[in-house]
Amino acid sequence: MRLILASASPARLQTLRSAGLVPEVIVSGVDEEALGGPPPAELAQVLADAKAEAVATRLDDEGAGASADWLLVGCDSVLELDGAAHGKPGTPEIATQRWQAMRGRCGVLHTGHRVIRRAGDRVLSAGRTGSTEVHFADLSDAEIAAYVASGEPLEVAGAFTIDGLGGAYVRSIVGDPHNVVGISLPLLRDLTAEVGVPWHTLWSGTSAG
Repeated sequence: MRLILASASPARLQTLRSAGLVPEVIVSGVDEEALGGPPPAELAQVLADAKAEAVATRLDDEGAGASADWLLVGCDSVLELDGAAHGKPGTPEIATQRWQAMRGRCGVLHTGHRVIRRAGDRVLSAGRTGSTEVHFADLSDAEIAAYVASGEPLEVAGAFTIDGLGGAYVRSIVGDPHNVVGISLPLLRDLTAEVGVPWHTLWSGTSAG
């Protein structure tokens, strides 16, 4: 069975590898900005669904008939602050503005998950959003400038990480830390079970059967 991650995120890939999984990566190409509009938690799920479905369609177009056998995981994350959704800032100016608004406060990181399982003619799907409360340190202007200059916050949802330079600027979280990295392992375990794939069978060197 092929295990596929429909995400270009190095952090998601590393999280899965650290958990014993070795997925292949197929980037969806979904335009995240074009799907804005719903409330933050709903938006995270809409984006995850779109990514997973885009890659699933591509796999089906490749064809394999009754021999098709794959498990696909799609995820997307947004930070909710003051009721608004914030994805990747993309520019130093926007990243600076985000941190000026976030410092000393609390936000909620939402990560949508969609799992699609194809076994021949049988297709199963399960999805859910994980939400984790994040408490940010009260950064000085100099700290914000230095962090933004590092480049790290520009291409990550919410303009921060907990597994990189930004880890020192997160005082605490309430919820699953993996969810903040971008993929909740406990939630993903539940979803793979829903589509008939026990988590331990995904460890490298085993088979789902």
